Amino acid sequence: MNVRRSAAVLAAATALTCAATPAMAASPSPSPAPVIPSGLYGDADPTYDGVWRQSLALLAQDTVGVRPADQAVDWLTGQQCATGAFAAFRADPAKPCDAKLMVDSNSTAAAVQALAALGGHDAAVDKAVGWLKSVQNADGGWGYAPGGASDANSTSVVIGALTAAGEKPAGVVKGGHSPYDALLKLALPCDAGGAFAYQPDKQGKLTANADATAAGVLGALGLGMAPGAGRETDAVCAGTGRATPQQAAASGAAYLAKSVAKDNHLMSVLPGAENQPDYGNTADAVVALAAQGGAERAEKPLAWLEKNSAAWAKQSGPAAYAQLIFAAHATGGDPRAFGGTDLVAALNATGPTPQPAGNNGKTATDEPGDKADDAKGEDSDDGYGVWWTVGVFLVAGIGIGFLISGRRKQRP
Repeated sequence: MNVRRSAAVLAAATALTCAATPAMAASPSPSPAPVIPSGLYGDADPTYDGVWRQSLALLAQDTVGVRPADQAVDWLTGQQCATGAFAAFRADPAKPCDAKLMVDSNSTAAAVQALAALGGHDAAVDKAVGWLKSVQNADGGWGYAPGGASDANSTSVVIGALTAAGEKPAGVVKGGHSPYDALLKLALPCDAGGAFAYQPDKQGKLTANADATAAGVLGALGLGMAPGAGRETDAVCAGTGRATPQQAAASGAAYLAKSVAKDNHLMSVLPGAENQPDYGNTADAVVALAAQGGAERAEKPLAWLEKNSAAWAKQSGPAAYAQLIFAAHATGGDPRAFGGTDLVAALNATGPTPQPAGNNGKTATDEPGDKADDAKGEDSDDGYGVWWTVGVFLVAGIGIGFLISGRRKQRP
């Protein structure tokens, strides 16, 4: 649920909005190459998405039966604060977390999903879930940062974390409201398309958002980022009246199905930029469609991704490979033969070599290497890059400082 571009966008947006000097007045000297910590997947600057992309990488590996390197898992667990929360990135894990470090629900929930899937990290998972419960909003949902207004993406990724940790999301209540209550408030009625909005605008109006809808469908179903295919059911808008989470999921799936019907993919809609295919959002939509109504529902957008996503994934890095692996997994496809690309080998090549085949019943892929040249690139889920995305959102005036990529987070 990339949810998924949210960490990078929010943190970068915060940095930009707090800066006093215009970008044009900055030093023309090139920025030094980022220092990539040992054990981390990807070779892009991890400041805004280190925990997110590591969590997706580990979850994707587990999904396909690969046992990650201990070094990679240790890096992720070492990012956790004493409170149980995770920030997007801690450059010095030996230094205690303080009030200046911005922890967030998305990084924490993604880490929970990965660590719970891997097993053997109950203490870390329990502490993280405890922190998530402690920052739950009175409406039952979560914003990206503690105290931020609830949004569909953050609430959904936390629901997935609760489920992964063995909790029943409906029973995690704050102010008399569950996460599903918060999510349903962000679901548009059928006469408005049945989608999910990211957040209400300042006037309380809900606007359909494809990324929020992909996340919202999974959240309403109580699922995490790497579900299998669901039962074959119709994607039909729920009609009038108060919808159940299952009905809201069906409505959201109907919106996504209609959105991809013409071109078999979603389009990016960044203000001021030329519209073009949105690979990350399309992958998320494939997962949501398959989870809600079976693999056949997502057949055409999946085929489009198999044909067109290789260059995007190569540029974008581990999180992108993970999203495509989730799409293949949700539809029963083979991520090792995805339109001619072995997604698993490509993902493994962006970080520490996985454990050998046979460890704890897991299997490694053929000849995984260290950070291979063909798997390097900017680690942005949508291919535009974090700073471009942030700049556009700031110009558009979206959000109040708690910008999740609104996967148009975007993110949706």
